[in-house]
Amino acid sequence: MNILVTGCNGQLGNELKKVALYENDINWIFTDVDTLNICDETKVINFFDNNIVDICINCAAYTAVDKAEDDKDTARLINALAVNYLARICKTHNTLLIHISTDYVFDGTSARAYKEDDIVSPNSVYGTTKAEGEQYIINSGCSYIIVRTSWLYSSFGNNFVKTMLRLGSEREFVNVVNDQNGNPTWAYDLACAIILLIRRSNLNNIKEIFNYSNEGVIPWNNFAEAIFHIGGKNCEVRPISTLDYGSKANRPAFSALDKTKIKEYTGIKIPFWRESLIKCIEEIKSNNNNI
Repeated sequence: MNILVTGCNGQLGNELKKVALYENDINWIFTDVDTLNICDETKVINFFDNNIVDICINCAAYTAVDKAEDDKDTARLINALAVNYLARICKTHNTLLIHISTDYVFDGTSARAYKEDDIVSPNSVYGTTKAEGEQYIINSGCSYIIVRTSWLYSSFGNNFVKTMLRLGSEREFVNVVNDQNGNPTWAYDLACAIILLIRRSNLNNIKEIFNYSNEGVIPWNNFAEAIFHIGGKNCEVRPISTLDYGSKANRPAFSALDKTKIKEYTGIKIPFWRESLIKCIEEIKSNNNNI
């Protein structure tokens, strides 16, 4: 089995590289923008014409939520148009497309955790372009698995956990919003879930959306407090409202994801967010003595 991973140098892509070490029956093809620019349709076509790809895991994304408000064209190119290129070429080559999406396809006004069949209602450029990418996949007719996740972090790249650990060493206090609630997700756990979905699926005849995040709902300020406690940082978290924080992009006030479907489909046991946070911070500390 040949699996192509796009955006391999991001958080999830790097975690898939770790998981790949234990999946010896798979031939992994890891690419990033320097080796396969998915925004160039001709290059995507040529790559698939010259390589056998059974599964494509698309980890590439424009994820700068606030910046996207002023950079709509680039966000749409990466999150929507490039996804359309991939979906159409996957259809042509009978390739399963596994695409990573986001809780931002919802507006965050629900009173319960979002299910896969809830109507999308994005209220930011980032969320809108991700929802558009999903629709391109669905309309393409290719075999697909769309995995929606939330609050992703890892020992790789830039993310909330690493930022808090850095600020916890530099400052006496930080202001963190207390009115946005969701599910933190360790990218390593997500990578493992993707492998399990591959193992449990009919690769040539699947068209499904799944939610995946770690268990447990928490506001950002409490998540920051947990990061400082586990990371051994003596830094105060001062809760503030989203309005006072002043973000350019709208963010979901409540974006918890219902994971019943993926549990029933795969039998997966999803770790609680704190368990995974402890493991990730241990990994970060082992890789960087300054944190």
